[in-house]
Amino acid sequence: MSETVEGRVTAAAEDEIVVFLIGMRINSFAALRSWVPVARAMPKMIKELAREKEHGLLGFQALLGFPRVAYVVQYWESKEKLLAYASAPDKEHRPAWGEFNRRLRLRQGRGKVGIWHETYVVPAGSYESVYVNMPAFGLGAATGVVPVGRRGERAAERLGLKRESSAP
Repeated sequence: MSETVEGRVTAAAEDEIVVFLIGMRINSFAALRSWVPVARAMPKMIKELAREKEHGLLGFQALLGFPRVAYVVQYWESKEKLLAYASAPDKEHRPAWGEFNRRLRLRQGRGKVGIWHETYVVPAGSYESVYVNMPAFGLGAATGVVPVGRRGERAAERLGLKRESSAP
């Protein structure tokens, strides 16, 4: 585990980022042959992306939603790089996706495991973060952190919003 960074910091990211959430839901724990291959596919992809930085993965965080859900929050340089990786025939994603779809067509695989993903393209200046006495986490782990004061002490300031004055 990473060292705890004491005090208040914010993610060092300044450009547009892509947040990609991907996960699986085990609908039948007994159907090991349906969900174990799905669970094994993601670590292979993450290892490949960590090794081959040119694909654009900035960082990720694996999370569990007990008892049935496992998912990964990923931070990408661009939607173009995310889509290029997803469609590359010589990378881990395409064979895993093909295998999942093949299993869906088999009667015994139907409904035993679900997968999902969501993609958010976040323009520069449209996100903010704060981490207090935390090890590297989330976007801060993906892009590094800087002291909060560099971006503003309040979330509104880090989002580029001016604080409204209540004085006349």
